[in-house]
Amino acid sequence: MVARKFLVRFHDSDFDVDYDTDDGLEVFKFQVFSLTSIPPEEQKIFGSDDDRLVSDDSDLASISDRLRLVSVTDEVKQEEISVGQNVESGMSDEELARMLQAEEEALVFPQFAAIPNSKDKDRASAKASVRLLMQYEDPNRQDAARKTVPVEKLEEKALVALAKEGNFKPTKSEEDYAFLLQLLFWFKQSFRWVNAPSCDSCGSETVGSGMGTALSSETLYGASRVELYRCTICSKTTRFPRYNDPLKLLETRRGRCGEWANCFTLYCRAFGYESRLILDFTDHVWTECFSPSLGRWMHLDPCEGIYDSPLLYEKGWKKKLDYAFAIAKDGVYDVTKRYTRKWHEVLSRRTITPEPILSTILSNIRRELRQNLTSQVIATLEERDRNEAAAIERDLHSKDDASISLPGRQSGAKEWRISRSEFGSDEICSPSSSSCPVRKCVDEHVTKIYNAFFPVISHFVEKSCSKSRAVEVLQFFRRILVDLKNSPFKRRKTSINSVSNGAPYVFHQMLPSFSQLFDALSLKCESNANGKVDIYLADDPVKTSIALPVLFHALDDVMHNVNVLYNINKDSISWPLLKLNRISSGLALASGEEFPFGIITSAFDGTRLSKWEEPNGARGCWIIYKVLENKMHELVAYELMSANDVPERDPKDWVLEGSDDGGSSWRVLDKQNSQMFKNRFERRAYKIASVGFLANAFRFRFLAVRDARENNRLQLGSIDLYARKGE
Repeated sequence: MVARKFLVRFHDSDFDVDYDTDDGLEVFKFQVFSLTSIPPEEQKIFGSDDDRLVSDDSDLASISDRLRLVSVTDEVKQEEISVGQNVESGMSDEELARMLQAEEEALVFPQFAAIPNSKDKDRASAKASVRLLMQYEDPNRQDAARKTVPVEKLEEKALVALAKEGNFKPTKSEEDYAFLLQLLFWFKQSFRWVNAPSCDSCGSETVGSGMGTALSSETLYGASRVELYRCTICSKTTRFPRYNDPLKLLETRRGRCGEWANCFTLYCRAFGYESRLILDFTDHVWTECFSPSLGRWMHLDPCEGIYDSPLLYEKGWKKKLDYAFAIAKDGVYDVTKRYTRKWHEVLSRRTITPEPILSTILSNIRRELRQNLTSQVIATLEERDRNEAAAIERDLHSKDDASISLPGRQSGAKEWRISRSEFGSDEICSPSSSSCPVRKCVDEHVTKIYNAFFPVISHFVEKSCSKSRAVEVLQFFRRILVDLKNSPFKRRKTSINSVSNGAPYVFHQMLPSFSQLFDALSLKCESNANGKVDIYLADDPVKTSIALPVLFHALDDVMHNVNVLYNINKDSISWPLLKLNRISSGLALASGEEFPFGIITSAFDGTRLSKWEEPNGARGCWIIYKVLENKMHELVAYELMSANDVPERDPKDWVLEGSDDGGSSWRVLDKQNSQMFKNRFERRAYKIASVGFLANAFRFRFLAVRDARENNRLQLGSIDLYARKGE
């Protein structure tokens, strides 16, 4: 083995290459590719001294240490002009987008455009791939990635998500799993898909006009390809460099699936998740992370914001898969079987190389990439490989759950998705199920918060407060909650200074009346000698985090109901201003749900931040609520709240039934027709006319939505059930 250093000049930039002479020219070209993003097949390398073309290993051994790189792309500018002319002469935006997307994976791993039969070429290919992946191991890149993430907010969301499932004491692996999902959802919202970039000059729409030559400032971050777009208004040209360096993508935060997967995988590594890129030869890239909580590799698609749904592409997008490779620093793996239930069909399309040869190639790559690892680490990896292979085989032959429907592609322009036959149904935006499991409602805090308004309203009545004064006090209380919400969730604290008049003074005088609300938030209040009041955490901070949104929304409802009163008197101490004896902590079951953001328990969590969605509920669906420990209740009232969007999905006709035998038989308690929610988050209250019936289960049968002609779904923001006082 002989080590040599080369200085490779490309455009106006110099790149240092540390080269092992035993590897040969093929490996050297992949090393150059990892630095310049010029694929090996597009490279022409010349000696700087005699301008001699390097064509084989002997040339590389005898030539000087200073080299000059020329991209074949630079030599075919006339062809680029021709492409631009073709676009302008009739190529549609969709056709151009499809052409560009077809080259997507070349941005990340162009050497995997085909599996070579040569063992040496495979070895070079793997080495180059790993060099690209090693950028995710760079501490500087990882640190830069972490600095762009609102870590504490995602930690809070992760813990709240676990708490809503009843898990207030998660293990470390459960916390890590929940955080990874929140990282995925955040990334989906923070990264931008680009069909055609907006004009750099005026911000208007642009149309494709061909390809351009990368500038040195662009190649510095791996942008060997630059797309050109012409503004439809000012006709100026906007450049869209296809950056490969995830460090640059942290800044630009835009791209197509290559950029999305590239940048998201860096985020995963930055937070310590074992990660690998998945390259699908039928034109897509996504990420897998190993989940200790699940004990397996988990599919994550940052473009779609969907996780653990490996059949998304075959079942949802209707893709005709052939090869899907997981590329990691310790090996390259064929994971195609994870993403199909039609292996025999897929196998007929795998024609690049015989399966035994492919298996040997990948095995040799893994062996070489692991040669410097300890025997213990290698044994651990091999055991995991065997477990993964066995799990994939089991899943391959498992029955597909027909109740689970998967969406068509959501990222990219509608016309482009249709042209690729990946559109699916525009109605479905995430995995949905025609049935759902029985779910426990973790909502005791909602009932406590509703009950805790009783002493506050009673004080207003006792002191004969005016409506305006009562609202002022409640608004002052809301400002306190805002201060708490904006403080770090693990150290929530705020203070109220001593005052002599106005709403703050009344609030000070009323502090004992608010104590029950503070208790419901797991907060403590302490007064100092100078009259200052400190409010701080009294218990698990997650209990406060899960309760705060509920209190915000309940407080808004109380202020609204106070405002519509003629005046505050004894008659005010009643429903719906006071919502006492709300039934909680039961079990919910529904005819269907949208996973993960429209599950049935979202109807009982007391906030406007979530909703229950029934994907096929427009023409009829149902929900059953079973009371905790089969306790019997006389239902006296209930409330339904409209969801955040799409009024056409609001329920219009329904029947509410009760059961005294856990759901074996049912009795009609209420029936409503032609109901109309005028606003989003509007609460509609209904009293039960037939009293005296004790039930331990309740069922809503929703018969119709506002508009079922072009809408398949039903959705609700919340459902609240109220029992007779004293039960």
